[in-house]
Amino acid sequence: MILLDKKDYYRVLNPLKEVKINHLFARTVVENIITGSVYVDNIINPKVYYVYHPYGNSLLFGDTNQNDFNSWFLDYALNISKLRTGFECVQAYPESWQQALSVLFGKKLIKIEDNTNKDISKIEVFSRVNFKFKKSVYLDFKKKNFLNDFNICRTDKKMFEEMKGKVLPKYFWENADRFYVQGIGFSLKYNDKIVSTAFSAFIFENQLEIGIETVEDNRGKGFALATCCAIIDYCLANNYEPIWSCRLDNTGSYNLAQKLGFEPTMYIPAYKLLSNSYV
Repeated sequence: MILLDKKDYYRVLNPLKEVKINHLFARTVVENIITGSVYVDNIINPKVYYVYHPYGNSLLFGDTNQNDFNSWFLDYALNISKLRTGFECVQAYPESWQQALSVLFGKKLIKIEDNTNKDISKIEVFSRVNFKFKKSVYLDFKKKNFLNDFNICRTDKKMFEEMKGKVLPKYFWENADRFYVQGIGFSLKYNDKIVSTAFSAFIFENQLEIGIETVEDNRGKGFALATCCAIIDYCLANNYEPIWSCRLDNTGSYNLAQKLGFEPTMYIPAYKLLSNSYV
């Protein structure tokens, strides 16, 4: 298995664009917006690819029948050679990978809800959801619902550095300067503190994928809804298609998306590769 040099990432870009599930996180790595890792089976004529994003998301795609690669990937997934230091959540394309991984992982594969003992020797499977934005549904929602006049401003570089939480711009952008120039975010202040931020996790061509974080003590107050409206309005004003995806069991994100006009279109198996500290 070969760790690809950044100068050769161009070999991955066209095959990546053929992937039909949401893969913008992988493009940020392949297009050198953030530093991750890209593995292939062959430098000159690759047929299978594995792209790792430092937030913990990975994409496996290409030919399912490359036995040497598959053997390497099983070792990597089970962390037999201790190549991983943290967890990863893997999505795979095309759909034929689901059967291939089921065979490859065998009895090590377990539903995430069944891993009650937090056994790190297992590989957990769960569902991710891809959505499609319905502009008419969103505009109808805004027309029928009064949104409070919250104090929302553009997320600046100082906020980028200071915000705390699990889903933040600093986990998706190399630095504050790059985020401020190439990305966008909107933050909501309440009692003089930033309590919610909706931001561009990824932007490519006419697509902008939304990330959202709300301080835990301030959830359930409509803050996430308001900040997401701000970034969706930005998308509509600048001809971006808003993109949303989340875990199926993330009911907050799943329900918020549908309020905002996002319709579930694909339910995709994802595989959580565990590490010494269960996450």
